[in-house]
Amino acid sequence: MARIVMKFGGTSVADLDRIKNVARHVKREVDAGHEVAVVVSAMSGKTNELVGWVQGTPKVVGANSPFYDAREYDAVVASGEQVTCGLLAIALQAMDINARSWQGWQIPIRTDNAHGAARILDIDGSDIIKRMGEGQVAVIAGFQGLGPDNRIATLGRGGSDTSAVAIAAAVKADRCDIYTDVDGVYTTDPRIVPQARRLKKIAFEEMLEMASLGAKVLQVRSVELAMVHKVRTFVRSSFEDPDAPGMGDFLNPPGTLICDEDEIVEQEVVTGIAYAKDEAQISLRRLADRPGVSAAIFGPLAESHINVDMIVQNISEDGSKTDMTFTVPSGDVEKAIKVLGENKEKIGYDVVQNESGLVKVSVIGIGMRSHAGVAATAFKALADKGINIKAITTSEIKISILIDGPYAELAVRTLHSCYGLDKN
Repeated sequence: MARIVMKFGGTSVADLDRIKNVARHVKREVDAGHEVAVVVSAMSGKTNELVGWVQGTPKVVGANSPFYDAREYDAVVASGEQVTCGLLAIALQAMDINARSWQGWQIPIRTDNAHGAARILDIDGSDIIKRMGEGQVAVIAGFQGLGPDNRIATLGRGGSDTSAVAIAAAVKADRCDIYTDVDGVYTTDPRIVPQARRLKKIAFEEMLEMASLGAKVLQVRSVELAMVHKVRTFVRSSFEDPDAPGMGDFLNPPGTLICDEDEIVEQEVVTGIAYAKDEAQISLRRLADRPGVSAAIFGPLAESHINVDMIVQNISEDGSKTDMTFTVPSGDVEKAIKVLGENKEKIGYDVVQNESGLVKVSVIGIGMRSHAGVAATAFKALADKGINIKAITTSEIKISILIDGPYAELAVRTLHSCYGLDKN
């Protein structure tokens, strides 16, 4: 007997038939004798519809937001998950399973006051633990909590994954199963590389890099939380037959286990290849090389909520001038250039240049820590294909390379092959 938190995303609960299928997955674990809590997202597309309704309302004069009151935004947008968890509880009751729906404020899941992008501060799991011990399945609305103003606060995009991991930590679950429309984490995007393999296990750190560098399987916040609280997390498919052989195997279920690296006996040098499209490069030419110039550049960008990624600095031979190059999302280029223009006198650059339509391809693996030549292998493989590298950043377990957009798929296939990830 174990304690499991099961999370189902929007595509898994997109309509009543899929909700009934989710109920069968839950019933399988209940019949096996496990204590179960379920976290659900809104039906696929429902959150976007609700957001659209709010954004279509008249502007509110004097509200916290120039377009709408963020507290009322949360009241509307959180309703999608509330509907889903009620419907799933009803479906489970129809299968003679003792189930009850829970909203975030009923547990409660305490958050900060950042409505629309709140962060979880605390979860009192005692009542849920008590109910689970009595054989009741808790069906919990993801993506929401209770702010310090005692109003509903939503967690932002991907918040249901974060809710599930946080609840798993709060109730001391043995495992958190994230059910989605894919059957695990792959070495790279199978749509680009058909030979991509599903990973049996991946370390928290590797998954965090994969998620932050373009892999869409899990949200970064949920992986961070799982790593901090050491919540063993399985990525599984909700579209497989709930009663198929092996689906109920607690020790070795189908999917990918995200866990501490100590659980991975044989660590590969490279675990996977991730990529992120729509990157842009901004270069400031002939800056004075003096203390404080970096703060003068990146401080105003941070204040404008522009996320800067790769940073490369080139200093002239006499040390008096420097060029600063960095990347931002393509959608932020115009905003970034405007901010830099407003601070030109303080920064002291000569000219600003930019280029959009770039792609960042990343090589990830905890085995890099103990192996030399990983970067050299990537650079040679790309050079042999005629792919020019515009910028490079590295860490202990990843290498990120900026290239022209049209070469993205060729680069991913090349790197996947050169590290032997095509092999079974």
